[in-house]
Amino acid sequence: MTAPELRTAPTPQVSTAKPPAIWSGNFRLYFTARTAGLLSDAMLPVAVSAGLVTAGYKTSEVGFAMAFLLGPFAGLVLFGGVLADRFTARRLMIFADLLNLVTRVLLAVLFFHGFDQLWQLYLLLALAGTAAAMFQPGAASTVPLVATDVQGANGVLRISEALTALAGPSLAAALITLSTGWVMVLAAVMYAVSASCLLVLRLGPVPAPPPGDSLWQNLVGGWHEFWSRSWMWGVILIWMAFTVLSWGPLAPVVVGDIAKRDGVLVYGIINSMLGAGTIIGGVLAIRVKPVRPLAAGATALFLFAVQQFAFAADLPWPLLGTAQLVSGIGISFWGVMWATSVQTQVPGEVLNRIHAYEVAGSVCMFPLGSALAGPAVDLLGTTQVYLIGGVVTLGTATALLLSPPIRNLRRVPDGGPVTAGH
Repeated sequence: MTAPELRTAPTPQVSTAKPPAIWSGNFRLYFTARTAGLLSDAMLPVAVSAGLVTAGYKTSEVGFAMAFLLGPFAGLVLFGGVLADRFTARRLMIFADLLNLVTRVLLAVLFFHGFDQLWQLYLLLALAGTAAAMFQPGAASTVPLVATDVQGANGVLRISEALTALAGPSLAAALITLSTGWVMVLAAVMYAVSASCLLVLRLGPVPAPPPGDSLWQNLVGGWHEFWSRSWMWGVILIWMAFTVLSWGPLAPVVVGDIAKRDGVLVYGIINSMLGAGTIIGGVLAIRVKPVRPLAAGATALFLFAVQQFAFAADLPWPLLGTAQLVSGIGISFWGVMWATSVQTQVPGEVLNRIHAYEVAGSVCMFPLGSALAGPAVDLLGTTQVYLIGGVVTLGTATALLLSPPIRNLRRVPDGGPVTAGH
């Protein structure tokens, strides 16, 4: 049984041993937990999307499924940040893993036995989205507690995410040939691994919000902290437009296009190439530490549009995979720069809540973008949706670079103090 996290001020101790910048014992446990959870997360969209397509459902129904997964996440992640502050992030993440485990078991039963009404699938996806909302705030705030090189740790985690994104879709596609239910069985096992690792994780003093504050006061306090950082809310406002017009519709449109044209296996391989690109982006992010991280990340984001223009050009699938590779490099490098900026610029006692606000803003438009994918294809055609998404991606990267608070935000040195970040 692990000791509970302390909620008091740390006692200074003298130590002659310098802990590893990244690969401490705590980070190894956290890395294992995140890798297991990320593998499960990577399999779910492919399994559900391909399962629906092969069962004869339309692109619009795939989009609605993704909306039911992401909607509760966007709506509840703010409360996840407050609860993480109140009960500690580790406890809430363990609860989320156990809820995900139960959800995947029920999804396995559903796919093994078949379902006549989509509301059963939608309900379980909504529960999965709720579990993700409870997990995500702590996933970011735990990184500075388990590694002193925060950017390096984020780079390693991005590589892990990339490897699972590489293996997950292909593994899901292979298991779907037997039954989508087997994907869910494997996902349930992975969540059990994640919960076990988090259970034995030992953390030092964890900052807590002021005692006696209500849930509403915690939310309001988090909002004031979020709004006081113009670089942060500036990114989120730009990202909202990017999500609804570009990134959100992309996955449902691609699965409806590529899975029907080239088959589920090719669709999985193409998605895996995106994962391979994010590996490269993660490795670059470990080694390259720009003075202005968000400016460097925004520049890399231009590469994300390569895949959208490649899909619009209706290229053969090997070239589409190459385009996915390039796009993965760009989105991965941006992701590490953004995550590190948030984790190093924000004090620990408000990081869970601020991260919840920035995540909610980042993904709140994703369900809308996914749900609009089908109607947009019906109205404009697949090629036009790809082209619009590519143009919006280019505009997003340009807007980030044109904003002085975003462009001029400077990196906090490894082990350096957290700044106000305003």
